[in-house]
Amino acid sequence: MKINVVKKPKTKVIKKTKKKIKNSNQLELIFKDNKNNNIKNHNKDLSFNYSNTVNSISRVFLSSFALISFFYIMPLFISFTENNFNTKEFKNNSKKILAYTLDKQNENKENTKSKREDDLLVDIFSLNDLESDTVRLSASTIKQLFEDTDYNLQDVRKKKLVKPVALTLLPQEIKMIENTKKRKEFFIQIVLPLIIKENSNIRIDRKNLFKIINKSNNTNLEKKWLGKKYKQYGVAPGDLSSLKIRMDEIPVSLAIAQAAKETGWGTSRFAQEGNALFGQWTWSGEGLKPKEAKAGEGHKVMKFNVLQASVRAYQRNLNTHSTYREFRRARAELRDLGKPLDSLELSKYLNKYAETGNQYVEVLQKIIKQNKLKDFDDAKLLPLSGDLESLI
Repeated sequence: MKINVVKKPKTKVIKKTKKKIKNSNQLELIFKDNKNNNIKNHNKDLSFNYSNTVNSISRVFLSSFALISFFYIMPLFISFTENNFNTKEFKNNSKKILAYTLDKQNENKENTKSKREDDLLVDIFSLNDLESDTVRLSASTIKQLFEDTDYNLQDVRKKKLVKPVALTLLPQEIKMIENTKKRKEFFIQIVLPLIIKENSNIRIDRKNLFKIINKSNNTNLEKKWLGKKYKQYGVAPGDLSSLKIRMDEIPVSLAIAQAAKETGWGTSRFAQEGNALFGQWTWSGEGLKPKEAKAGEGHKVMKFNVLQASVRAYQRNLNTHSTYREFRRARAELRDLGKPLDSLELSKYLNKYAETGNQYVEVLQKIIKQNKLKDFDDAKLLPLSGDLESLI
C-alpha cells in the first residue's frame, strides 16, 4: 500500500507564516512611526501652549501697564487743562451768575468774560452804587410803617394792589419773631413790592420791544435801546426772537418762594449781611464766602447794597443763564398759548438751581401752596405818592 505524502500544504503553511511575520514587521514599523508622530505632536502642543501662556502674560502685563498709566496721567492732564483753559469758570453750577459767552472762540479769555458779565449786570451795579448809603430800619419801625400806609397782605389778596414800600435792607430783628406765621407774612410784605417792581420794569421793556418789532423802520433811539438790551440779556445783536424769550417776567409767587427758601424767610447770614435774597454765586464780583466752602472753591455768594439789586440780579440770572434755558422755553410756550405764567408748572424747570435737584422743586411747590402765594401773581404796584415817599 502506497502512502502519498503531500508537501504542498506544508509549503503553504510556511509561506503563510512568513507572510504573517512580514505583516507583523510592518505593524511594528507602523507602531513606531505612530509613536514618533505622537511624540512630535505632543512636543508641538507643549510648544504651542507655552507660546500661548507667554502671550497671555504679555497681554495682561501690557493691559495693566496701560490702565495704571491712564489713571496716573489723567489727573495731570485734567489739572493742566483747568489751569490753562479755565474750565472751572464754565461749569453749570447752581445759582451762579457768570459772563455769557456769545463767541465760543473767546470763552477762555478772562477780559472778554469780565466784559460780558459787566454788560449783563451793569444796571445792577449802578443800582448798588446809587444806594450805597442806606439805613437799616428796625422791625418795629417797619411794622409801624406798614400800619401807617395801611399795607397788609389780607387787603392785597382781595384787591390785588400793593403799596410801593421799597425797603433797602432786611431788619435784623426778623429772626427774633417767634411766631412763624407772623414772620413769614412780615417777610412777604418786605419782598413783595420789590419783586412786583422788577416785573413791572420788565413788562414795560417787553411792550417797548414788541412795539419795535412791529415797526418796519426804527429810530436811532430805538436802535440804541435795542443794543443796550441785547447786552443786558446776553443776546447776539439782531436776534429779536431770543430777546423776546429772555425778556419776560418771573411769577411773583415763584420769586417769593425762592427768596423764602434761600434765606430761611429772611434770617440767613447772606440775607442779613449781603442782602442776598436768592443766593446767586459769583467768581469775580463782590460777595460773601460760605463758611462751609471747601478749600480751593473760589465761589462767593453775591453781595448787594440794597434788596432791589438782589431781586434784579435774580431775574437776570433766570432770564439769561444757559442752565435755565428749559425754564424760559416753558414760559414762552405758556405765552404762546395765552395762558398765565404758572409758578407750580415753571418751578419744575428749576431743579438745577440747587444741588438737591427735584427735592428743591418739591420744597418750592410746598411753600407756594402752603402760603397761598399764587394770590400775589396778578397783584399790581400802586404809584408812589409824595406822602408815602416821605414816610419811607
